[in-house]
Amino acid sequence: MYMKAEPDEAWEKLRASRANPPGKASSGTRRRTYAAALEQAEQMFRAAAVVGPATRPLQVFYGLSQAGRAIAAAAVALKGEDWRLEGHGIRASGFDKPFTEIEIRTGPATSRSSFVRLSHLLDSPVWAKDVVRLEDLWDMLSVNLEYPLTDRNRHPALYTDDDSIHGDPHPQLHVPVCDIPDWVIDDGSRRTVDAFFAKYPGLAQHHEYVRRTPHPEGPPDFTRYDHGGGELLVSWLMPHGNAPVEERREHLRGLSRSHGDSRWFLPAIEPTGREPHLLMVWWSVVYTLSMLARYDPAAWAGLISVDGSRHAVPIEGVLKRAIGFLPSLILCIVGEVSDAADSEPVSRSQHPLKQK
Repeated sequence: MYMKAEPDEAWEKLRASRANPPGKASSGTRRRTYAAALEQAEQMFRAAAVVGPATRPLQVFYGLSQAGRAIAAAAVALKGEDWRLEGHGIRASGFDKPFTEIEIRTGPATSRSSFVRLSHLLDSPVWAKDVVRLEDLWDMLSVNLEYPLTDRNRHPALYTDDDSIHGDPHPQLHVPVCDIPDWVIDDGSRRTVDAFFAKYPGLAQHHEYVRRTPHPEGPPDFTRYDHGGGELLVSWLMPHGNAPVEERREHLRGLSRSHGDSRWFLPAIEPTGREPHLLMVWWSVVYTLSMLARYDPAAWAGLISVDGSRHAVPIEGVLKRAIGFLPSLILCIVGEVSDAADSEPVSRSQHPLKQK
C-alpha cells in the first residue's frame, strides 16, 4: 500500500511557492537558490519522463539533487552558511559485483555534502565507511514491494494508517501494520514475528499484537491479503496513560516515517541502528543507479535489457515511480523544514505539509 502520487499538482504547488518562498528562503541568496534549484529540479524530472531507462537515472538523480538544494535553502534549522551544500556525500562502488551487492557508503558526519547535511536535517542516519547493500535500501522503498531483486527474506517498508485511530481516550495506541511479507506469516511463530519487528526501531517498541488465542504465547492473528503478504494489529503503551486521538496519532508519528499523509515503519540501517528518512532512501537508490549508468554504461545496458535481465523491469518500475512519487515528497519536506521550530532538525513527530 502507498499514497497516490500526483506529480503535476506537486510541481504546481512548488512553482507557486517561488513567489513567496517559505522559511529561510524568503530573501537574498537563499531565495534565489530556492527558485533556481526548483526550476532545475522540475526540468530534470520532466526531461526524465520522456527518455528511456538508458539515461533516466541521470535526470532523476540530478533533479533530486537540485531539489535538495532548495530544501536546504528553505530550512529554518540551517543557520548561517550551513545551508550551502558541497558535493554528493554518498558513494557507490563494487560495480563488478552482482547488482544487488553494490556497496553504498556515505561521507562522514562532519561533511557539508548534500547527503550528509540533508540527513542531519531530516533526522536520518549516515554510515560513513560502513557498507550498506543496494538490495537492503531497495526493499525500504514501498514502491518496490512487488519488485524484489532476489528471493531472500525481505524487510520492506510497512504501511500503517493513522485514520484507524479513533474513539475515546485510551492507554494504548492500536494500528494495523501492513505489507508484512509471506515468509513471516508462513512461519507464524511469535519468535519469528518478534525477530522481524526487532529490525524496525518503531515496531521494536511495541507492547503487544493480536493473537489467535488468549494464551500469552499464542500465535499472531494475521490478516492475509489475496495478492500476498498481510497485516497484524499492533499496540503500544501510551507514555502517560489514557490519551485522546490526536495524542495517539502524534505518538505514531514519532514511531514512523511519513510520505505525505501516509505513515511507514522502516527497518534500521544496520551499521547505525536507526531507520532512514524516505527521501534519503530514494536518494541512495537513484544515486546508485545514476552512477552505474554514467560510469559503467555497458553493464547498465545489460541490466536494463528486458530480454536478458531479471532486474530490467524492476529498474524501469522504480525509475518510473520516482518521477511520480518524489515531487510530492519534496513538497512535503519543504513544508516540514520551513516550519521547523527553533534550530532543531526536523522531528518525525512533526506534521508533514498536507496535500489538499
